Amino acid sequence: MSSIPHQPYTYRRHEAKEPDPRRLPGWRTVTDQEWHSAQWQRAHCVKNARELREVTGNLLGDAFFADLERDQRERATMSMLLTPQVINTIAPEVTAHRANQLTDAYYADPVRRYMLPVFSDRRRDFPSHPHAQRDSLHEREMWSAEGLTHRYPTKALVELVATCPQYCGHCTRMDLVGNSTAQVEKVRFSSRPQARVAAVLDYLRATPTVRDVVVSGGDIANLPWPRLEGFVTELLEIESVRDIRLASKALIGLPQHWTDPTVLAGLRRLTALARPRGVQIAFHTHANAAQQITPGVAAASRALLETGLRDVRNQAVLLRTVNDSTEALLDLSFALLDSATIMPYYVYMCDMIPGSEHWRTSVAKAQELQHSIMGYLPGFATPRVVCDVPYVGKRWVHQVSDYDRTLGISYWTKNYRTRLDSHDEGELDRLYEYHDPIDTLPPEGQRWWLARLMDRVDGHGVVRA
Repeated sequence: MSSIPHQPYTYRRHEAKEPDPRRLPGWRTVTDQEWHSAQWQRAHCVKNARELREVTGNLLGDAFFADLERDQRERATMSMLLTPQVINTIAPEVTAHRANQLTDAYYADPVRRYMLPVFSDRRRDFPSHPHAQRDSLHEREMWSAEGLTHRYPTKALVELVATCPQYCGHCTRMDLVGNSTAQVEKVRFSSRPQARVAAVLDYLRATPTVRDVVVSGGDIANLPWPRLEGFVTELLEIESVRDIRLASKALIGLPQHWTDPTVLAGLRRLTALARPRGVQIAFHTHANAAQQITPGVAAASRALLETGLRDVRNQAVLLRTVNDSTEALLDLSFALLDSATIMPYYVYMCDMIPGSEHWRTSVAKAQELQHSIMGYLPGFATPRVVCDVPYVGKRWVHQVSDYDRTLGISYWTKNYRTRLDSHDEGELDRLYEYHDPIDTLPPEGQRWWLARLMDRVDGHGVVRA
């Protein structure tokens, strides 16, 4: 019998682990009952460097906090808000209690890198791409009612709320979601929630071509359950709606919310209504690193599935230094499947928002990663790496129509019209651009961009946004 050949990736069954929160000085007296309480988690969120220092004591050095505070002043597009659950998955292997013990592990940790960015993470030359925009996908331009993006012919996205239990540094809706920062004055909904919901439902009732509705935000975990259940119940009354997707990163960052008996009972009522009507309700979440799949997350996912949901699916974001390797993406995918029965679904390229150049990858890198993860996972559980192209929408990274790798400009087409171009006869032949990070380009390409941006380069060689 021949031996099994060496493979580029070696599968290891993932065993979910929950680090002991009591290893951190600020939580040494927390009880198991408190830790598993969504109310306790929300009440003990970390909102600034001072509160993080209270949790970590002397385990992080002063230089780290200076780095963090500078980022909040000069770069951050999202305010700090981390649940204890999120913080507990950062540097989970460090258990010793010596001064500065956590610092190196914090700097290197993938969860920290996207949930708690520091100034030294950011690009100094190109912190933002010249084509970066706050609403990079132009979702607000495609609102058919306030908070209702109708971009695809048969699908619509509802933003019911503009807050989350925790804020990700790379948030694609950084223009709308969360509190204003020193860099970004956030856009606000202009109408009251009840009026917005009524307008959304009126549009969906009047538009029978929409069969698939994503209910998102922000994060629906921040809506009082009766309001969310009431909205989904109304959706179920619309005959043309056949698929409903509930989107919440809180399954990863606040799983305690999704194991609340009141919430689970409400989900069972919704799936019981949906089933005889032939409507599928699924749940979408967002984990980017295998270490985030803890026993608490796994228990919450199983509890959700037991309510009768069609699936629990994960939509990751491809981020440099977080998960931009074959091993990281496959480890994440197997952790989702093995530990939590969560289906790997999409891996989105990071959008062209301000301050994101240190996270973004090139289309070429995304194509390479899509190729490298094929064949290891079941076909139905192999995530599709996609580029969300401005004014176009999701495209598999190998669907690019043309690609100038020197200048980092990829060109894409679409096969449907949005509400912005419904009367444009040439729309389906038009090429739309997506731009690679400039620092990933060959020297010739970097020089080309710099020559066109000299009027925006300051005395330190940084290109101003």
